[in-house]
Amino acid sequence: MRPFALNYARPAQQLEVSVPYAYDSRLQLNVLPDGRLAAHDYAVLRDLGATTSTAGSKTHFDD
Repeated sequence: MRPFALNYARPAQQLEVSVPYAYDSRLQLNVLPDGRLAAHDYAVLRDLGATTSTAGSKTHFDD
């Protein structure tokens, strides 16, 4: 017998997203190309919701 949920389960869709910041291992924070902290840029936070770190846990936020 097949569980009911498997009839409707679908693989997670991978979205192509480019972020305007990069992880700086020295600061251990996400920074913008001009060197400012991504967590201090309100436009980035408004557009993306957060500046999730890619260094480790996906639930860690820099702000």
